[in-house]
Amino acid sequence: MRSLVTGAAGFIGSHLTETLRAAGDEVVAVDAFTDYYDPRRKHENAHGLDVADLDLETADLDDVMSTVDRVFHLAGQPGVRASFGADFELYVRRNVLASGRLFEAAARRGIRVAYASSSSIYGDAEAYPTREDAEPRPISPYGVTKLCCEQLAYAHARTGGLDAVGLRYFTVYGPRQRPDMAFTTMLEALATGRTFPLYGDGSASRSFTYVDDAVAGTVAAMERGRAGTTYNIGGGEEAAMTDVFALAEEISGKKLDLERHPAATGDVRRTRADGTRALAELGWRASTPLADGLAEQWKWVDVGVARV
Repeated sequence: MRSLVTGAAGFIGSHLTETLRAAGDEVVAVDAFTDYYDPRRKHENAHGLDVADLDLETADLDDVMSTVDRVFHLAGQPGVRASFGADFELYVRRNVLASGRLFEAAARRGIRVAYASSSSIYGDAEAYPTREDAEPRPISPYGVTKLCCEQLAYAHARTGGLDAVGLRYFTVYGPRQRPDMAFTTMLEALATGRTFPLYGDGSASRSFTYVDDAVAGTVAAMERGRAGTTYNIGGGEEAAMTDVFALAEEISGKKLDLERHPAATGDVRRTRADGTRALAELGWRASTPLADGLAEQWKWVDVGVARV
């Protein structure tokens, strides 16, 4: 297969690109190298992957897709907290408009797309574990844009024959995780002795998903997912942040210095993925224990800090 991966210099995208190439795929890897976080980190992620600089908002996507068999669409503007206020325009452009252009181009060429959505679309979920058919209740502009991408995929499927599957990622972690995400910030604080900003009382819990599991779920959805279907790509292990702190201290052998702040706007209290559909239809479920995955991310952070 010849696969297009958008967002290939990002956290999940770089791991996916490596996995596809290791499996023998030809990969057209692209990324816009935006400055949501330091682009140098993205260039480090992309080392050895031959990632082309391409902006989905302006590029000739018909030309790009003329050479590929399938598309993994992971590019987008991430982050819940930053999506409020003036920067919301970036989220509309980089999530909604860019995805719409990509869906249109893929539909014209009859190419299947597996695209990144988010557990943020559930917001204050009606039940836990949360099934894919739960009513979406996003409480952040970011979550709204990801839900809009799902609706765009549906619209292009109905009107243009788009073959697409959606991937609702639940708090993916591991080596190369973005620097604004909690695990990287926490582990870098442990490695350097800096304080870690804790928003809320630490009781918020998440369905944490190791990046290798997320990549396996992404490939499974592309290969076996039903057209027009969304899948929870979420770990089976839920943990509160206070439990994560204790585990990180045990793994690192260091004490975490907390700097307490009020709960952040847009952060949900809890996420927990119902993996029934993914297991039944894709044959996939997350299998990496949190302790093992966090230990791998600690090794990555510790080596990076030592190198700097």
